[in-house]
Parts: sequence; C-alpha cells; structure tokens
Amino acid sequence: MVPGARGTVTSDPTGLSEAKRALLRKYLEGNAVPEQRRPRSILRNDSNQPAPLSLGQQQLWLLAQLTPEVPVYNECITVGMRGPLDVNLLEESFNESMRRHEAWRTTFSMEDGRPVQVVHASASIELLPIDLRGMPRGQREAEAVKLATQQALIPFDLVTGPLIRTTLVRLDDNEYKLFLAMHHIIFDGFAIHSIFLPELAHLYQSLSRGEPSLLPAQSIRYTDYARWQRETLTQDELKRSLDYWRSRLGGSLPILELPTDHPRPKLQSHRGGMLWVTLPPSLSGALKELSRAQGVTLFMTLVAAFQTLLYRYAHQEDVLVGTATAGRKRSEFEGIVGYFLNVVVLRTDLSGNPTFAEVLKRVREVTLGAYDHDDAPFEYVVRELQPERDLSQNPIFQAMISLEPPLAPLGPDWTLSQVDIDTGAAKFDLSLELDDREEGIVGRLQYSSDLFEPDTVSRMLDHFKMLLEGIVANPNQNIDHLPLLTQLERRQLLDGHHDTPGDHVEERCIHEMFEEQAVQYPDRVAAVFENASMSYGDLNRRANQLASLLRKSGVGPDVPVGLCVDRSFDLLVGILGILKAGGAYVPLDPIYPPDRLGLMIRDTAPPVVVSQERFAESLPLPPGSRLLCLDQDRDAIAAESSDALECTLRPHNIAYIMYTSGSTGSPKGVLVTHANVVRLFTSTNAWFRFNCHDVWTLVHSYAFDFSVWEMWGALLYGGRLVIVPRAVSRSPETLYQVLERERVTVLNQTPKAFAQLIPVDVDARGAGTSALRLVIFGGEALDFQSLRPWIHIHGDQRPVLINMYGITETTVHVTYYHVTARDVEGSGGSIIGAPIPDLRIYILNQAQQLMPIGATGEIYVGGAGVARGYFNLPDLTADRFVPDPFRPGERLYRSGDIGRVMSTGQIEYKGRIDDQVKVRGFRVELGEIEAILMQHPGLSTSAVVVRNDGRKETLVAYVVARGSQVPAVTTLRSFLAQKLPDYMIPGAYVFLPALPLSENGKVDRASLPAVDRERPALATNFIPARTRAERAISDIWSDMLDVERVGVHDSFFDLGGDSLLATQVVSRLASVLGVRLPMRVVFEQPSVAGLAAALEEYAGRGRNDEGTIQARPRRVVKPNAEKSHR
Repeated sequence: MVPGARGTVTSDPTGLSEAKRALLRKYLEGNAVPEQRRPRSILRNDSNQPAPLSLGQQQLWLLAQLTPEVPVYNECITVGMRGPLDVNLLEESFNESMRRHEAWRTTFSMEDGRPVQVVHASASIELLPIDLRGMPRGQREAEAVKLATQQALIPFDLVTGPLIRTTLVRLDDNEYKLFLAMHHIIFDGFAIHSIFLPELAHLYQSLSRGEPSLLPAQSIRYTDYARWQRETLTQDELKRSLDYWRSRLGGSLPILELPTDHPRPKLQSHRGGMLWVTLPPSLSGALKELSRAQGVTLFMTLVAAFQTLLYRYAHQEDVLVGTATAGRKRSEFEGIVGYFLNVVVLRTDLSGNPTFAEVLKRVREVTLGAYDHDDAPFEYVVRELQPERDLSQNPIFQAMISLEPPLAPLGPDWTLSQVDIDTGAAKFDLSLELDDREEGIVGRLQYSSDLFEPDTVSRMLDHFKMLLEGIVANPNQNIDHLPLLTQLERRQLLDGHHDTPGDHVEERCIHEMFEEQAVQYPDRVAAVFENASMSYGDLNRRANQLASLLRKSGVGPDVPVGLCVDRSFDLLVGILGILKAGGAYVPLDPIYPPDRLGLMIRDTAPPVVVSQERFAESLPLPPGSRLLCLDQDRDAIAAESSDALECTLRPHNIAYIMYTSGSTGSPKGVLVTHANVVRLFTSTNAWFRFNCHDVWTLVHSYAFDFSVWEMWGALLYGGRLVIVPRAVSRSPETLYQVLERERVTVLNQTPKAFAQLIPVDVDARGAGTSALRLVIFGGEALDFQSLRPWIHIHGDQRPVLINMYGITETTVHVTYYHVTARDVEGSGGSIIGAPIPDLRIYILNQAQQLMPIGATGEIYVGGAGVARGYFNLPDLTADRFVPDPFRPGERLYRSGDIGRVMSTGQIEYKGRIDDQVKVRGFRVELGEIEAILMQHPGLSTSAVVVRNDGRKETLVAYVVARGSQVPAVTTLRSFLAQKLPDYMIPGAYVFLPALPLSENGKVDRASLPAVDRERPALATNFIPARTRAERAISDIWSDMLDVERVGVHDSFFDLGGDSLLATQVVSRLASVLGVRLPMRVVFEQPSVAGLAAALEEYAGRGRNDEGTIQARPRRVVKPNAEKSHR
C-alpha cells in the first residue's frame, strides 16, 4: 500500500480546542505550515542538470543498494475498469501523464560519488492487453493476479529505469484491470490518489469526448522541491522540530519484542508476506462513530487499537510505531507527482492499565505533537538521536501503521485497489496499511517472513478484529481486559492441551510406597555410596529406628524436622526416618553459610534437627530444639525398634519444606505434601516406566527439589540410587566414571551441568553412557543446540532426552517434552512441552486473561502438583497461590515465568517476568542479593543483573559506595559468602557514582554499563606472572573470566570464577600443561601462585587426581554400622 495523508477530519470533534482542531485539519489535509514559520519561496529551476535526491528518496535509494534483489519498495495498485474501453486512448492518456510529470521519467545515477536524479526528456509506455476470455470464468481473476505479481516481483533497476510497469488484462468483454507496479522512490500515496489517477480518468474522458484536458501546468517540479529541501535544513524550523524529537525519543528506546516464530537474523533480508484485512461495514461504522464521540480521528482510534494489540503481545508499556505524513504543507506541492512522505514516530505510554478511552486521549496528544513537528526529516531525527544501530532491525521503531482517507471518485466505472498483489517483501517487522472505503475499512498486514509464519500473523489479525469489537462495545474497559481470543481459540486453550489421561490417584504416602519395595525385596541394593552399598531392608530398618526416636521427641504430622547431613547413606536414613515419624523434613545443606541455616531454623522452629557431629557447632538451634546426631547418637537410635510405626499421616500432610530464594532478602519455605510427590510419579508413569532395573544418580543437593525426583524415582520402584559426593558431582570427568562404572540408566541434569559432561562423553565416544535410557533436564532453560555433539554420537532414541520445566511450588516437574534430533539441529527456542497429565497450564496476562496462541504471558500452573503454600507467609501465599478463574474452587500457582503456547500446543519457555533468574539450576531472586549487599556498611545502593557474553552467564553487581572509601571486591565477596550460597555471589562488581534511573524513578537496567576487562579492585596488589605455570594459569583465567590482567595473588573467585568454571580450569590446565589436578585444589589454592605451586607439586609426584574414583571391592553396610565409608 502507498501511504499518503493520514486519516480524515470528522465534523467538530469534541475535546480539542479550536486552534488544535484547525491545526489537525491542516495537517491531515496536507496543507501549509503557519505563516510565521514558512520557509522562503521555492524557485523553479529549468536546468536539465541532475538534481540531488530529496531526503526521503535518499533513504529508499540506500535500502535499494543494500537489498537490490528484494523488491522492498515495489508498490502496486490495481485499477478496475468496467464498460467499453478504448485501449489506445487509455495509452495516450497515460503517456500524457508521463509528459506532465517528470517523476515517471526519472532514473537515479551516481555523480561525484553521490546519487542524483536524472529526468529524461521523454518516455512512454505501450499498453498491450492480455486477453483472458479464453479461460474459464472462475480462473481469470487468479491468472490476472499471477501475471501482475510476476511483474511486481522483479526488482527495479534505478539506474536504467523505467520505474513503472503496466499490465493490462481483459477479463471479459467489458471488464479490464490495469495493474501498475512502481518504485516508491518516484511517487507517494497522495500522488497516486489525488493527482495521477484523477488526471488519468480526466484525460481519458476528455480524449473520449474529443475535448481538451485543460489541466493546469505545474509551477515547480519535484527536483525543485529536492533542492529546496536541502537548502532549508539550516533554518530555525528544523531546530525546533529536532528539539521536540530529542525530548520525545532521547535516551534508551525500547525495542518492540514481539514473540516470533523464528529467531531474528543478524541482517534483515526484508523478505515478507502479506495478509488481507477486511473489517465489516458494521464494525467500520462503529469505529467511526466511536472516533466522533471521543473527539479523535479514525486514524487515531486505529493507532490506539494497534498499539494496544502490540502491548498485549509484547508486554511492553512503552510502545513506538511509525507512520507517514503527507509532507505537502505548501500549496506548491499539491500538483506534483513525487515522494514527499516523511516518517514520524508515535510513542505512547500505556502504563497503568488505562481504559481504551484514556489511551485514545494519550494517542491524540502524541499524534498532534508528531504532526506539529514533522518538518524534520526522519533521517535527521535518527542522526540526531544516534540510536544504537542494529542491522537486524529498523532504528527507533519496528512496526508501522497507515490509513488512506476515502478516495475521490474516479468515475462510475473505475475502481481502485491496493491489496491485490503481494510483492514478497516487508519494510518492517509489521506494517498495518489500511484504506477507509465506502464498503468498510480494508487493507493489508505486511510482515517479515524472517520472523513470522503466515498462521501466526493470521491469528494476530483475528485478535486485532476481536480487540476492535471489544473496543466499540466498551471503550471504558481497561486494556488488559479487552478481548483478544476467538471462542474457538479460547476453548482450545482451556480444554485442548490437558486431556492426556494419567494413572489413578494414589492414596498412599511416600514412605509407604518405599516400604512396599523394602518388604517385597529386602535384599535388593537400594543405594550405593563410593565403595559401599545398602539394601532396601537395611535402609528400611535404620529409618524405622530413627522414626521411633523422632516420634518420641514429639514429631508428628506437619511437624518440621531439620536435616543437616552430608551426602551419604545418612541422608536417606534421615529423610525416610522423618517421613516415617510423620514429620516434614527441612533440608539444611551444610554447605550453606551459618546465617542462612540459622534463618531457616528460626523460621521453622523444628523440635528436632537431625544432623552429624561435625556440623553440630555450626547449627544455631533455637531454645527448645533438640539436636540428634546420626553418628554421635547411634547407640540411642539403634536401641529403638526396627519395626515400622503405625502411619499417622494422610497424603495431604506435608512431606518437606524446601526453601527458595526470596525478593525481601529472606528465603521462603515451600510446603509440599506427600500427595504432591506421589502423584508426580504415578501421573508420569506411562511416559517413563521406571522399574527395578533402573540405576539413578543423586547428583543434586537435597535442598534442590531435583533431588526429590532423583531419590524417589529410584526408591519407589525398587531401583538403585548412586549417591554422588559433591566434589564428584562438580567434576565432569569423575562423574562420567561413575556413570560408566555403575551402569547408570536414568540421569538428571541441569542443562549447564550436562554441557560440561558432553565433551567428556565425546572424548570417550559415548562408552561411559551406553547404559543410559533416559536423560532428564530440569532446573533452567535448555538450549537445544548445545546438545548437537551428544546427538551426533547417540542419536535421539537411546537415551531419550526429556526436557521438563518445573517449579518448587508445583512439585519438581510441570511439563514433559521429548527432545529430538530435529529440535537440536533447528534454531527454535526452549520448548518445555505439554503439562503433566494431572496438571494444567495457562498463559495469562497481568489481569489473568488468557493470552492468544503465540503470544507470551505469565505461566500459571494448576492441578494436583500445586503445593500448599509458603510456611508462615499467608500474604505471600495468597499473592502467589491464586484462585483459578476458569475452575471455581481450585487454585493456580503464579510462576513469574514467561511462556507461550505454540500452534502445536507445546509450550515455549521465554524467561522470567521479574528479576528472578536461574543460576546453575538454582532459582535466584536478584532482589535478595541486592538486599544483602545493602547490609554492607560501605555501600549505599546496588543493582544485580545477569550478563551473558555468549559463553557463560555471570551475576554482576553494580554498587554505589557510601562515602569516598570504596570497599574492595574481596571484602564484598567475603561479606556475601557469610550470608549467601556460592551460586548467589556475583562474579563481577562495577562501582558507579550513582545508579541510572528511568523516568519513573526505577533503576534503568538497560543503561547499566557493560563490565570492562579491567582487573577489579582487589585487596591484593597486582604482580604479573613469573613462571610458565603462572603464565598459563593467568592466560586461562583471563580468557575464561574476561579479565585483561590477572595477578599472581589474585583469587579465581574474586575475579568472578565459580565452581562450574573451576571444572574448566582443571581441564584447560591438563590440556596445556599435561597435569590434572583434583578440582578441590582450585578451592584450596584459589590464587595463581598457589595453583602454580600445586601444579609443580603434582607434576613432581606424578600422581593421579585424587578425585578419580577407582574400581574397588564394594563393602555392604550392615544395620547400625558405625559410619558410612566415603
């Protein structure tokens, strides 16, 4: 479509002053600027010398050079003609128009390195009708469009011309269609609608009657306009407009982040597609009536609706769209064919969930302001603003809207259409181009086919129509509540993806299911730890003895019991003993700092804390709590009966209280019931078929809910659980040896941990993982492409790769997706699949309205996995566990995650809605880290973000010192280490004089500077490397941590390293220096000098990594054994 003047002026719109109403009328009619700002007169230049391009032409010319093979600015119109037609007279009329208007005779060349427009003395066209009357009547129209499209798809050569092509088709005896394909650089919508076509009709009618045309000659030419425009850019008028646009668009501009079907390419191809838009007369009339009632133009109403649609799709309150103004404010321009358009930006604030009527007011003010300052060419606005250039998208805005006003009649037998031909090109991500016609509003939606599939855009159009229907029905509705979905789509989203039958509901508790295995197969190996094993019978008896003592200590249903033990058989005994006693275990991982352990103990106030002697002193027990050590109190425990206690629990009782990160600086405990856990396995049994032959690994901390899946996936089905020491779990090479030696069949991994394991597997050609039948991912987003080396070795059938999205509050796992080789070789997002059969997922906006297929929203989860709530936090529980608006009486968990339902019914994970992130599989609330940083006396404020440099994600703390004394990074790290787990400690620190703030007073995270490669401010002075080993370590750290200078006394962790990166250090050092260190050495000797000394020591000894697990005879642990051997 060819943009022209925007919209129409309705009669006496209310709400506008007389001055603004007059100004609006002038702008929409393309009339002159007020006299006091009128530039000097335009002089006619009859020289035949090449002329400069106008600024608008220059932009189109540049794009033609960038994408010469794509007809981005080939524009098409169709003139339908009924009645007898004299083709010769039509041709003569056309050629007369070419004589009158030099634009039709213009081409573009280079002169002295600059593009110029060359006007040729004469040019003509020959109309040769293509007669389709020999075809069946029903095929002629399609054939005509096909022929015209073939012409339209051919890029124009701006140098040789001509820049207009004609295709005249005869459909019937008295029915013709004239298809015109033209390059936009020589015309605009006003030129077609108000000059060329009326003149063509007038000339044809005059010639038909044998009368002179009497058309007036033009006082100036388009080349005069181009010269004049170049000369006026230094006048005050331009400064005034640029100042306005600087105030409107200065600073960091939001990118329109619509959910797309394909990743955005690095370079726009401008390939596109087109869908037709037709609004019925009733809706079109209602929109016009609404516009009159609200005191706005129809164009403003359509802009407001379009921006509302984009807001609903992209969840962005600051929405920018482009539009074109006629650019013909002077009367001299009214009769000239040429390209006068200028682009302006309409930036609307949609914050606060306003009513649509309020949005209209905002759009009206924005539009009037843009019209009043459209003198500044868009090219100059871009140059003034200096936005960050990105070849993948347009600067400043990515969506366009236009509305052509009603056309003047061309005659009783001639009609105009601009939507017949699809040129296969797109100027923007989306471009909505509409015509106000007598029969209703029609037009087209052009889209980038690099980003969108046709079905997606078709749904978007359906949503736009539903939105418009909702708007005219109730313009006082808040925009979050306006309808988008068709009834069919609503039914599909509510009912279509939750119909997979699960197994029957179990009425048993976790430990009861375990006891069935123990009674039936007492001698079967339940667990393996290092070189020892424990049978189901022994584990059951030891757990019964512990349970008996706990029951005597007051443990019963829903009573919290702390559990602080290392990874060993004691962990399983402790958990089972607590459950058998009727209690709920509270994981207290001993690697957590004392402050965090103390907070959880104080919060739950457990009557008993089960632990081991070596951790006793680090546990701050509140008054009334008893410490029970499995090793120190072994005799007391052994004296208890080994018979099973009578179960006092019901499935609705709490099984565990697991703490997750919280935004206030304090973690929050999630109450998960036995029923939540048991149904997780029964409802997924049809997929996994876990059995007694399975071998599982317990790789994760029992404070991370992935451990619940790992433990009970083995122990509820008679399988074998391999307990992996923490140091081994952090070493991919050593863990791989465990997988090989134990013949592990089910492996559960966070994606980043598995990425560390893949190179080891590739080196071993898959030998160590041949027994695997399942690899299950969870804990964070999975990048399918990272699995390519694995798929190349193993394929996608054995082991089967499963991606499972999960949340602690909904019991470990929520969805299931079988990852295939096609996924891995593709370029799609993180697909998490469909919900587990007894769960349901809704994608909702902030008003808890269903989001359309393909649009993003917050993930809400309902069903049998939803936990009871948060421990002792009723307000937070009510905020996050909300009533299900679609199923009265049931609840949903509001996840804070962003996702969308795809057209396949699968769900794609898109990240976090707030500042909460996943780091190494753990959920981290950035606000918690910020809150702890604020407790440091040397800091006044802070902001924490996640930076991704393409290799790793790093937590970065931006801090402002309190006073002139800046704390050392080492000091801050030590302070945080006392209060936070290591995965929550930022790897980089940036000191700022103040944090950048947005207009609403919030931290402007987009404006936070990138982390430079300078060495951070450490407590140690910089001393360069002195030996070969030190230089090798320094180089490796510099590359891995992206730090320019690394001193010999710098700590790996102070520079931003973490335990996962430490595994890479060990591998890189082995590759470079040929010596493999135990990974623990990196923690023991975290400086360059210390690690270099350790390297020399190990090289001298010639010994192997102590962490390497050698095959040794396995010892069976008997009941009441003194301790677990490690």
